[in-house]
Amino acid sequence: MLTKKPAIARWPAMQSALSECVLVLNRLWQAVNVCSAKRAFCLLYENHAHVVHSTDGDFSTLDFAAWCDHSEHLDEDVPAIQTVSIRLIVPKVIILLFYDRLPRKEIKLTRQNIFERDRHQCQYCGRTLSKQELNIDHVHPRHRGGSATWENLVCSCIECNSRKANHMPHEVGMRLLRSPNRPKWRPFLAIPRTRLNDSLCRHFLDPSLWEVEFGEESVS
Repeated sequence: MLTKKPAIARWPAMQSALSECVLVLNRLWQAVNVCSAKRAFCLLYENHAHVVHSTDGDFSTLDFAAWCDHSEHLDEDVPAIQTVSIRLIVPKVIILLFYDRLPRKEIKLTRQNIFERDRHQCQYCGRTLSKQELNIDHVHPRHRGGSATWENLVCSCIECNSRKANHMPHEVGMRLLRSPNRPKWRPFLAIPRTRLNDSLCRHFLDPSLWEVEFGEESVS
């Protein structure tokens, strides 16, 4: 007769597996989100999604029943949950059957978001500093018609900001490390590096994927 001890020993591993991140595609095979394995299994069971599987570069989709069968033949050393009757491998990618849109969202123009876009690096001297040591600089000065836009604001250290003052960069012998641009919002900013390094996930991810979180602080 089985005791409860083995089941208790497996519980932390199961909890960890259910917390794994799964890449979510819309019906047009575009990456739109990241969800937990627990949520992915719910979508599969309710037939709102299928698992995306790749074999020798060919992609196929498997429903819940097919994935249950397929899981029995996959490696043991992968995240999985074990129920009384079946073993389920955590999928890497799922595709939604009925959702064909892309989420729409604008990244707010804030001081913190500019720091994140520029990776806390002064765009004139290249030093990486804490936000307490950084300012926001108008490339085209405000008193000369420069506006507060993504394309005209950059992260600047206090020293470079003072040196540039109300001049254009070229007027004081300074130049930008890179042209400031409006960042593109990605719905899967928090995807872990393990998924970024996975060949199946990388196939659906933009290579310029942002790896930063954006805040809500207003530009002063």
